[in-house]
Amino acid sequence: MNLLDYLLPFILALGILIVVHEFGHYLVARLCGVKVLRFSLGFGRPLLVRKAGADQTEWVLSAFPLGGYVKMLDEREAPVAAHELHRAFNRQSVWRRIAVVAAGPLANFVLAIALYWGLYTGGVEELRPRLGEPEAATPAAQAGFRGGELVRAVNGEPVDTWQSFRWKLLNLALDKEAVTVETINSNHEIVFHKLDLAGVVVDQAERDVTAQLGLNLERPRLPAVLGKLSPDGAAEVAGLRAGDRVLRIGDSAIAQWSELVAIVRDAPGRKLDFEVLRDGQTQVFQVVPSAVDDNGRSIGRIGAALADADAQREQMFVTVRYGVAEALSKGLGQTWDTAAMSVSMMGRMIVGEVSVKNLSGPVTIADFAGQSARMGWAHYIKFLALISISLGVLNLMPVPVLDGGHLLYYLIEIIKGGPVSERAMEIGQQIGMALLAALMAFAFYNDINRLVAS
Repeated sequence: MNLLDYLLPFILALGILIVVHEFGHYLVARLCGVKVLRFSLGFGRPLLVRKAGADQTEWVLSAFPLGGYVKMLDEREAPVAAHELHRAFNRQSVWRRIAVVAAGPLANFVLAIALYWGLYTGGVEELRPRLGEPEAATPAAQAGFRGGELVRAVNGEPVDTWQSFRWKLLNLALDKEAVTVETINSNHEIVFHKLDLAGVVVDQAERDVTAQLGLNLERPRLPAVLGKLSPDGAAEVAGLRAGDRVLRIGDSAIAQWSELVAIVRDAPGRKLDFEVLRDGQTQVFQVVPSAVDDNGRSIGRIGAALADADAQREQMFVTVRYGVAEALSKGLGQTWDTAAMSVSMMGRMIVGEVSVKNLSGPVTIADFAGQSARMGWAHYIKFLALISISLGVLNLMPVPVLDGGHLLYYLIEIIKGGPVSERAMEIGQQIGMALLAALMAFAFYNDINRLVAS
C-alpha cells in the first residue's frame, strides 16, 4: 500500500470540506455586517498569512489541518473601538447570530446537493442490482431468492442500482421491518420475496445488511476469450490473436477471465505457456508478461482486453442520468435521506439499538478516501458528498464547542429573554470539550480495531 494514495485524497477532501464550512460562516457574517478578522484553514501556528479586502481580513493556513475557524470582531475576546461596535458579533440580534452559526453546516449540505446534482446531471455508472446465488440457510435462501434475479423494487419503491438496494434495506433494518422485494428472474417472470429483518444487526463495521441476509451481487463467469490486443503488447508479440480462447496457462486450467488475470499479474517477466483454442484447434504460445508498477508492486500485463467487454459492462452496469431539474430533486432527496439516516444512527447508538462500532474516525475515513479515489472520480465525489453531510450533521449536534451547542445557547436566550451567563457557557465549553475528546478517542479505538482485524 502506498500511503500517499490514501493521505492525498483524504487531505484534499478535508481541505475542501473545511473551506466550504468556514466560508458559510464567513459569507453570512459579512452579509449580516459583522467584521471578520481571520479566516483560518487549520489550527495552531500560522504557516501562511495574507491580508485582503477593505477590512484587511487575515487569510491563514495553519500547521494543524484538522479543522478551521472564522474569527469575528467580538467584545468578549478583545476591546472594540466605539465606531465598530455595531459590527461586533456579540452586538448582533440573536437571529443574526443564529444565521451566522448555522451557515457552516448548511454550507456542507449545499455542497453535497451540488455534488449529487452534478453527478446525476452528467451521468454516473452504477452496478445493476443483479443477485448472485444466495448463501445456504440464510434468510435470502429461505425467501426463495435465486442467482441471476434483477431487483426491481423494495416495498413498492423502484430500485435501479445495487447501492440504492443496499441503502433501502439498511433503512428498513433499523426499524426491524419485514420487506417485500420484487425481482425479475432469468425467465423474465416477476417474483415477490418476503424478507424478515427482525434478526438483522446493523453493524456496518463487521458485516453489512445484505451480507447478513445472504444477498450478494452477481459475479458473472466471463470466459477467457481475448478481445482487442495492444500494439506490440506481450500477447501480440507472442502471436496471440483476438478471439483466441485460453484453455490452460502452464499446468493451470483456465475456466474464466479472472483466473487468467490472476496468473498473469503474478508473473511479471516470466515465460508462460498459453494453450488456446483457435478455429477449432488447440495451439500453444509462449507469452512473457510485461512488468508494470502498481502502487510499488511489480505486476504482469500482456496487453489484452476481454472480448465483448462492452456487452459485459452493459450486463453489469447501468448509467444513472437525469434532467437538470430532476437531478436537483434527486440531489436534495439523497442529501436529506443521508442526513436523516446519520441522525437516526446517532440516536440509536446513544440508546444502544445500534452498535457503536459503526462510529468511524479519521483513519477509516482516509481509507475510504483512498479507495474511492482509486475507483474513479465519480466514486470520490460521492464519498466527498457523504462526508460533507456527515460533517454538517456532526456540527449541528447540541454539544458546546460545536455549532449546534451555540445554537442551543441562542434557543435558550430566545426562551428566557436574555443571553446565557458567561459562567454557564464556560462550564458548557468544558463539558463539550470532554465529550468531543471522548468521541474522538472512541472513533480512534474503532479505527485501530479495524486495522488489527483486517
